[in-house]
Amino acid sequence: MMAFSSFWKYCAPLSLLLILSYSQTARGQAVQAENVTVLEGGTAQISCRLQNYDGSIVVIQNPRRQTLFFNGTRALKDDRFQMVLFTPRLVRITLINVSVSDEGGYFCQLYTDDTHHQVATLSVVVPPEVPTVEVKTEAVEGGEVELTCMSPRSKPPATLRWVRDRREIAGVISQQENGKTVSVSNTIRIPVERKDNGAALSCEASHPALVGQKRVRHYSLDVHFAPTVKIIPPQGILREGDSLSLTCSVTGNPLPRDIQWSRVNDTLPERAEKTGNILQMSRLSQSHNGTYLCQAHNNYGRAADHYTLLVYVSVPPNSHPAIAHPILPSSSFTKEYQDPGAVVETHSAVPYAVIGGILALLVFTVICVLIVTIWCSVRQKGSYLTHEASGLDEHGEVQEAFLNGNDASQGKKEYLL
Repeated sequence: MMAFSSFWKYCAPLSLLLILSYSQTARGQAVQAENVTVLEGGTAQISCRLQNYDGSIVVIQNPRRQTLFFNGTRALKDDRFQMVLFTPRLVRITLINVSVSDEGGYFCQLYTDDTHHQVATLSVVVPPEVPTVEVKTEAVEGGEVELTCMSPRSKPPATLRWVRDRREIAGVISQQENGKTVSVSNTIRIPVERKDNGAALSCEASHPALVGQKRVRHYSLDVHFAPTVKIIPPQGILREGDSLSLTCSVTGNPLPRDIQWSRVNDTLPERAEKTGNILQMSRLSQSHNGTYLCQAHNNYGRAADHYTLLVYVSVPPNSHPAIAHPILPSSSFTKEYQDPGAVVETHSAVPYAVIGGILALLVFTVICVLIVTIWCSVRQKGSYLTHEASGLDEHGEVQEAFLNGNDASQGKKEYLL
């Protein structure tokens, strides 16, 4: 017993010294790992830094604790992982074509009497692709259109916004997780009119991985509306023998494909040729007169326009015919037209009409003067004869009274009475 105590007295300090020396050696070896962030599809470098490495076993494992490399030797058959560096100070492997499924902690383990390990966290960033635009409701004139901008996959979530004429349009934003990525959408509702057809909008996606850049989807409004029709008339007047070409200008969305030409209350002339929106007629005559219609329609309405054709008779250059006007067709669409040539002829005849009117007025005045003169003469003559007869009667009565003597007074009284 005394011998054991003496042995322990001398050996215990030596044993303690050996234990402390071993502990200091073990604690002197260490491993450090570095976190890594990489874009999806890129290449990640996972590094393990060693301190006081003495040739101990170094093991690298994936997040599922599967051993990738054992002292520099491949242990897992995944060719995407490559050992690129193995030194007493640094162990480095690469992972190509990184995906979100590779994300997680990678273990750097140093096996000594006490196992040392550090975890290198691999973070995978998923930038958004160019967003897509989905039309929820059809754009019709006078209504509203609902548009949704979608970024189906990003990590972290992308930021979406609608822009028109450099102004942001407020929308309803929603997010949905798809595993480790997020789907983002932005929906807007805007009123539309015919003038908005073809208006440019854009959906912009921004993301930290884009470093200030944006992924943009451009979209043009497709507003549906009823057609409009307008006939483009020819210039000048049309005479017999001329040719006529009428163009029917049609708008609408969708654009009408079937354009119909017709003549009100009659059929088209035999020589009329229809080519799409153009109606052509050659060798015009009075029989071509009438009101012509151009009609078009689509799923949102129909429209029509009319043109009244008036063909004038050609006038020989050395003749002065009476001014003739064409007979207007009996239709509610008929308008009044005049031949400029006829107007010129009328203006050239104005001096002769004035002279004739003045002569007619003079003749009428002379006739009236003669009638008044004759009437006054006849009346004056009748008055003279009446006074002359009255004088003769009075003279005869006086003479008779003188001849009758006494009876004169009686006769005079009777005369006075």
